[in-house]
Amino acid sequence: MPESFAAFAVDAAPVHRRQPVPAQNHTPPATSGRLRETFENDLVLKYLDLAEALAARFEARGRERADLNQVAYLGLVKAARGFDQAKGESFPAYAAPTITGELKRYLRDRTWVVRPPRHIQDLRTRLFRAEPELTQSLGRNPSVTELASELGSDPAEVQEAMSASSSMHPDSLDAVNPNSDAPSIGEVLACPETPLERLEELSCLRDAMQDLNDSDRELLYRRYFCEETQVQLGKRLGMSQMQVSRRLAKVLVELHRRLEEGARAGAVDGALGDATPGGAVRRGHPANTVAPFHRPLRAGHSTAAKRADRRHGGTGAR
Repeated sequence: MPESFAAFAVDAAPVHRRQPVPAQNHTPPATSGRLRETFENDLVLKYLDLAEALAARFEARGRERADLNQVAYLGLVKAARGFDQAKGESFPAYAAPTITGELKRYLRDRTWVVRPPRHIQDLRTRLFRAEPELTQSLGRNPSVTELASELGSDPAEVQEAMSASSSMHPDSLDAVNPNSDAPSIGEVLACPETPLERLEELSCLRDAMQDLNDSDRELLYRRYFCEETQVQLGKRLGMSQMQVSRRLAKVLVELHRRLEEGARAGAVDGALGDATPGGAVRRGHPANTVAPFHRPLRAGHSTAAKRADRRHGGTGAR
């Protein structure tokens, strides 16, 4: 190739020159993060009063104001982190639902000693709103049926919602009724000194006493619970001590007979139940009827009344 053509080829070769890149104003990520954090902190500090005002709406018995404020502050922080000024300029309008939702979630999940189902909690809230209005319109306290009709719910669920208040704030075992002389709940609970082994015997004896007439039951009550002597009973009833003794003996024999009959009937029913195939009707009981329940007695149950009398010195005068 001639040298002139070679020089021409070199001069004609395209020259790739680097184009200047326009300068861009990018803020470093660290600086942007610090600005956002400062913005969120300013929002939180500026609207602390809003959080406290919303927490005050939920203050009630058993709810500590300091705990509610802490939960409201947590909701305020969440609102500040999720706030986008480009989508709206009013931060209080965005933060109020967030804080309220956080408070409601806390009350739903953390303030119940015995937590009822969610639908019972919601029904309880609706019940508290509807009850004052219904009371004002009726001029009296509404019944459970009327409340259920107003709320469109089942009466059993309304009754459960009304009873759910004790699940949030249960009564103390040491609490006493100021309008009554009844002992506290803690005083009537079973304790190691309670004769639990005799409870079944006492239950059987109580069932046997149900069919006695009122005068015989009063006689047993005054003799064995009030611990009155036969002489005192004779003066009260206008009888001699011997007559009182004979009447007590007659009542105790009758109780003994009923306890024995109950024990035998229970044993017979148990044997028939084991021998009767499924679906068969027991002998002595017509179809579509329920056989009477007889409490089976252990050995010695039939002598419960006699032992009670012996502890008080028999049927003789004290």
